[in-house]
Amino acid sequence: MDYLPIFIAVTAAAVVIQAGILVALYLAVRQTSARMEALAAEVTTKVLPTAEIVHSMLLEYRPLLQNIVTNVSDSSTKVRAQIERLDATVADAIDRTRLQVIRADELLHRTLDRVENTTNLVHKTVVSPVRHLQD
Repeated sequence: MDYLPIFIAVTAAAVVIQAGILVALYLAVRQTSARMEALAAEVTTKVLPTAEIVHSMLLEYRPLLQNIVTNVSDSSTKVRAQIERLDATVADAIDRTRLQVIRADELLHRTLDRVENTTNLVHKTVVSPVRHLQD
């Protein structure tokens, strides 16, 4: 039983150490709490008035913004319709131009064929008899 006073002394020391730790924790929490309260007060004085101003601006400008969005939507619809019409017109013009180029090409080929036929005919009817007469 000689160890009983030693165990009591160790237990008392452990309780004193735990009490010291609890006091240190209490002080740390109190200091952190004070910092949080200061931060909350700063947020209340600086951020909340700004948030209220932004909120009032949003309430004030919301109808204007909705009107702008509606106008932009209507304008984009009209622009899209005009672009579709322009696309159709350009496609029609390209098709007509292509047809005219084909017609011009055919006309040129027919004309060249007729010139060639006329040249052959002149050669047969005029040049060949004249050569035969020269011989």
